[in-house]
Amino acid sequence: MSDTAQNVQRLRRLDTCAVSDALDKLKLSGVVTGLTQRSGDGRIAGRAVTMKVGPGQPPPGPAKHLGCTAIEQADADSIIVVEQRSGLEAGCWGGLLTLGAKVRGVAGVVADGPLRDVDEAMAYGFPVFSRSLTSRTARGRVVELGVQVPVTIGATAGGETTVHPGDYVLADRSATVFIAAADIALVLETAEMIVAKEAAMAKAILAGTPISQVMGGNYEHMLNS
Repeated sequence: MSDTAQNVQRLRRLDTCAVSDALDKLKLSGVVTGLTQRSGDGRIAGRAVTMKVGPGQPPPGPAKHLGCTAIEQADADSIIVVEQRSGLEAGCWGGLLTLGAKVRGVAGVVADGPLRDVDEAMAYGFPVFSRSLTSRTARGRVVELGVQVPVTIGATAGGETTVHPGDYVLADRSATVFIAAADIALVLETAEMIVAKEAAMAKAILAGTPISQVMGGNYEHMLNS
């Protein structure tokens, strides 16, 4: 198994809260909130295949509907990450794209923008996270501006981050976390350490240790140790 596949497997065993704590400890950014899980069950993890959507002219070349190239470049360890922060209410992902991604075996989609055809995504059981919902088509409003390019994800007030192709992505109902490929080994190690400490604390609570004793000064300063 490749290092990438092993990293994705390890990331799938973690939740975003543990990874967020690891990023805090390492003084790294990458946590984005407000991207709600609209369909599918459970967390998703993988490497980013990025897509930028907005008003303008698509890159030169044969006409192709937005999202198709990203799907064709993705696999089971990929999450398609879409930026559509133009302010226009226009879908940046929809039902046929969801079906195409599901058939391809893609792990999921994270869209900072409006999702269209949410009922179809729910029926397919395919994991999609999005900023908002709409019925409005992209046609005549926005186009695909680039695939496998840096994208900006996250509301300014809630923290935003630049996501590069190949960055690691973890999403669940708490948040979405982006991790640079160069940082993944240290982030995983740190998050796994935090999970182990919290598992020991949970075991102590179940065994009857008073919670104030378990969650004392050591817990408050756990990220400093």
